[in-house]
Amino acid sequence: MEIFVYHTPELTPANSLPDCAVVIDVLRATTTIATALNAGAEAVQAFSNIDKLMEVSESWPADLRLRAGERGGAKVPSCDLGNSPLDCTPELMQGRRLFLSTTNGTRALQRVENAQVVITAALINRQSAVNYLIKQQPETVWLLGSGWEGGYSLEDTVCAGAIALALVDAGYTVANDEVIAAIALFAQWQNNLLELFHQSSHGQRLLRLNCHADLKYCAALDTLSILPLQKEPGILVSH
Repeated sequence: MEIFVYHTPELTPANSLPDCAVVIDVLRATTTIATALNAGAEAVQAFSNIDKLMEVSESWPADLRLRAGERGGAKVPSCDLGNSPLDCTPELMQGRRLFLSTTNGTRALQRVENAQVVITAALINRQSAVNYLIKQQPETVWLLGSGWEGGYSLEDTVCAGAIALALVDAGYTVANDEVIAAIALFAQWQNNLLELFHQSSHGQRLLRLNCHADLKYCAALDTLSILPLQKEPGILVSH
């Protein structure tokens, strides 16, 4: 069983897919996906293109859908919600489908949507992802960070490191140097993840948008037991 870490979708091998892909976008898509499903959403359907989201969601009953769109950290005006997990309350989510498009995380999902198994992970549901991987034992696992517009993101790599450390302890083989780097980052910051987010470029971007509460929520470890699992390309449900 081999673990690979890739910091962004652009850094993945062009002509291969893993047995299981773990998509990570801590700030904030995969945190929002886990929170929405935990709050009772019927499914989360992800789109890299906001126009496609509007087109597909139009065929869904209006009282059973919510549109969430984010670009540059800010809410897309034509959508009901932005990309804040704090908006995903049971009152809003229960029984509805969340149609979601974000700057980075939905692009990462699209890159691996044809893998045999796709799950999403964030710090808040880290242990659920670990438990699933140890139980299922896929031969190859990609821990895929979403990054920011093609660049490296500290928060995604620290989450990959948190997952990878547990998998290595369970007998998985380190398959690329990025795994070692991610584990080292988590080892250094595991007791101060919020401070790491404050130093990260996207964390600072969100702070300028007055999203301090989002950072605090996203930095918490193992607070949800939910595991989002792709049931068909782009559509995630609770496992």
